Amino acid sequence: MDPLRSRSLEPSAAEVLRARYARRLPSRLDELIGPTHGSVELPLHVAWSRLRTYDLDLPRQRMSLYRIVLAEGQRHDLLTFLNGDLLTSQWPTLRTLVSRHIRDVWEDAFPELARKASAAA
Repeated sequence: MDPLRSRSLEPSAAEVLRARYARRLPSRLDELIGPTHGSVELPLHVAWSRLRTYDLDLPRQRMSLYRIVLAEGQRHDLLTFLNGDLLTSQWPTLRTLVSRHIRDVWEDAFPELARKASAAA
């Protein structure tokens, strides 16, 4: 087989990333039943740097926790640590802090997030 042709059959890095993020999505935002207040300690497989405990009552820490869970968390982590209402309310800012691939996957799956971002712009 022609090497150029076989390379074109392989998915691009962007396609691989989008598929990875899409597989972890909840069916509905109301499945995200994570806490809305207090201290949250993320497991090591999600937050493998030195900071693992976040105070949801502090906006910057809450935004950091959401950014990390969206990027590194598995499906169970999304359901456990994210809250649908908080995600929606923070989305106009949060979407600027995550990768384009994460943003696109979430907004494609949940048009209400894209609408919220447009309304805030």
